[in-house]
Amino acid sequence: MARYHIETYGCTSNRGEAREIERSLREGGHRPASGPEAADVAILNTCTVLEKTERNMLARARELDTETPADLVVTGCMALAQGEAFEEASVDAELLHWDDVPEYVRNGECPTVTADTEPVLDGVVGILPIARGCMSDCSYCITKQATGRIDSPSVEENVEKARSLVHAGAKELRVTGQDTGVYGWDRNQGESLLPELLERVCDIDGDFRVRVGMANPAGVHGVREELAAVFADNDELYNFLHAPVQSGSDEVLREMRRQHAVEEYVEVVETFDESLEYWTLSTDFIAGFPTETDRDHEQSLALLRETRPEKVNVTRFSKRPNTDAADMKGLGGQTKKDRSSEMVEVKMDIVGAAHEEMVGQESEVLVVEDGTDDSMVGYDSAYRQVAIPGAETQGVELGEFVTAEITGHNTVYALGELV
Repeated sequence: MARYHIETYGCTSNRGEAREIERSLREGGHRPASGPEAADVAILNTCTVLEKTERNMLARARELDTETPADLVVTGCMALAQGEAFEEASVDAELLHWDDVPEYVRNGECPTVTADTEPVLDGVVGILPIARGCMSDCSYCITKQATGRIDSPSVEENVEKARSLVHAGAKELRVTGQDTGVYGWDRNQGESLLPELLERVCDIDGDFRVRVGMANPAGVHGVREELAAVFADNDELYNFLHAPVQSGSDEVLREMRRQHAVEEYVEVVETFDESLEYWTLSTDFIAGFPTETDRDHEQSLALLRETRPEKVNVTRFSKRPNTDAADMKGLGGQTKKDRSSEMVEVKMDIVGAAHEEMVGQESEVLVVEDGTDDSMVGYDSAYRQVAIPGAETQGVELGEFVTAEITGHNTVYALGELV
C-alpha cells in the first residue's frame, strides 16, 4: 500500500474530485503521508482559471517534483487542458484524469483490505469486502506483506452483509478484495466461490446493482465459464470485469510472478465475449518493468489492441521497498515514460471509440454520484460512466434508475440527456 500526499487548488468542484480520489485511495488501503517528502506518490489537483494561477501550478509542480522522492501525479483542469505546459516546464509527472488517479497510485498492486474492514454505506453505494489477502506473490507488490494469504468468510456471512447494505439503502454494491477471483480458495480446495457468492447476492430482494472488483486472471480462468454464465443470468450484475493482465509478454509475466499466461487472460476475455453481448473489460498494464524489452513492450501494445479493454490503467513501473523487483536493475525514466505514453495513446483511441459507439443509443442508468454544477453521474449495465447535465435540476435523486440518450462523450465517459 502507498502513502500519498494530495494538494487541491481551485473551485468546489475540484475539491469534490479530490474527496473522491481520497475515498478511493482509502478504500484500497492507502494512507496519507505527513508531507510530500514522506510520500510514495504526490498528487497535484490543478486549477487553470487565470494565467497567474497557471504559473502558480507550474511552480508548485516543480517544487513537488523535487520534494517527492517517488512519483508525481498531476490531475485537474490544467492537466487536462494544458498538459503540455508541464512537459515544457521539465516537470516529470504523470498527467491523469481524476478518475484514473486511484488506479495509478495502486501501481498494479492489489487493493489492501485490512483486518478491521467492514461493509460501508457511502450515500447509495455499499462497499462489501468479501475477503482479505490473496494467493499471489508478485515480485513488485508490497501489499502481500501487509495482508498475507487469502482469508475468506463464508458465502452465507458475506450474503448477510450484502443484505444488510441493501436494506440500509444501498443501490449499488461494490464487491471488493485484494483479488475477488480467488475468494473461497481457502475453503473450497483451490476453486473460487465467487460465482456462488454472486448468484446468492443477486437473489437478495431489492432493486440494486452489483459491481465486482479486481479479479486476477489466474483466479478467474478456472471458473470463467461458470462466472460468465452468472453474469449473463443476473441483471443485477454490471457486465464488467476488471482482470489486470499487466503485460502482453509471458517472459515479463514470469519475472513479475503473475501466475497467469497471456493465453489464459485471452481465454477469459473470449469466454465473456461469447456469453455477454454488451460488457466492459477493464485491465491494467505496467509499463517499463525492469526486464521489459522493446519486443515485450510491443507485445503489450498488440494485446491491448487485440482485446480492446474499455477501461485501462497504465502505470509506469515504480519500485516498492522490500520487494524482489526493487533489487532489479531498472530501466531509465525516459524509457518508462515513452512506453507509458505510447500505451496511453492507444488506450485513449480504444476508450474513445467504445464511447463513440454509444452515441445515439438509449441506456438505463443507475445514478449514484453528484457531478459538477447540476449534473449527476451514473453507470449503465456495463458499468460505463454516464454524466447527465441538468439531472439535478430535473429532480433526479441518487439511487434512481433513469433512461438517458447518449449524446456525446468526453473520451473516458459518456454524456447523456434524460428521456
